[in-house]
Amino acid sequence: MLFHVSEAADLSRFDPRPSDCTANPVVWAIDGERLRNYLLPRDCPRVTFYARSQTTAADKDRLLGVASAVIAIEEGWLERVRRCRLYCYHLPPATFECIDECAGYFVSPVPVLPKRVDIFDDVISELQRRNVEIRILPNLWPLRDAVVASSLQFSIIRMRNALPRTNAILT
Repeated sequence: MLFHVSEAADLSRFDPRPSDCTANPVVWAIDGERLRNYLLPRDCPRVTFYARSQTTAADKDRLLGVASAVIAIEEGWLERVRRCRLYCYHLPPATFECIDECAGYFVSPVPVLPKRVDIFDDVISELQRRNVEIRILPNLWPLRDAVVASSLQFSIIRMRNALPRTNAILT
């Protein structure tokens, strides 16, 4: 099963839409392993990461610690995250094609009808249930830069909505 997460409660059909990432309109979906990266309000900037086979022990110790996966958000988004209700639509995979295995991105060129929907009223608890460490930071840029320079697998989402860079450095 694939998934599409939305703040919209009434989606009964997903129609292909134009995308900057594809030549033709598509329906986007995420696989179950990376679903955690999308269990936040759509516009919330976030840095997500986890270890992969090439991750060094030093990077694990310095950035991941004992967590299996981390999602970091800015403290200014915390209250919106707490109030957020998300709808996780289950989409049948038959018409989807994987376009990014590392990110778990799938696209379908045809309309898709969801099989069911799960409602998440407490996304923080849902992330914790999935063994995700949630980090609340004053500014995401130092962590973003450290993760990008590391050997960790990562996804950096909606950074255009993040606070501006500061001169802070992650230690």
